[in-house]
Amino acid sequence: MKSLIAICGLDCEKCDAYIATKTNNHALREKTAKLWAELNHAPILPEHINCEGCRMNGVKTMFCSSLCAVRKCAISKVLETCGECSEKDCCPTVGAIWQNNPQAKENLLK
Repeated sequence: MKSLIAICGLDCEKCDAYIATKTNNHALREKTAKLWAELNHAPILPEHINCEGCRMNGVKTMFCSSLCAVRKCAISKVLETCGECSEKDCCPTVGAIWQNNPQAKENLLK
């Protein structure tokens, strides 16, 4: 599995926060912060949109480091990804991600 596959299976290389960080794109940071703030009902600002990948060492977005329920769960269970979890097929938290992005689950099963 690629190291830039997130705990939930999303591809970090396709994430706007990762792209904005790697390309230093402030407009993309602003757009992403606005969207994520609305979706998560949280005060996410453009300066919070810096990420080098969910499972990588280095900076994470505020959402990924503090708010992501999937990441918190996997860390508490000492799992590298949700693909290792015996409850993955009935988990409503990661299931919501997989329902919207079936490729994420496939990424973990490779």
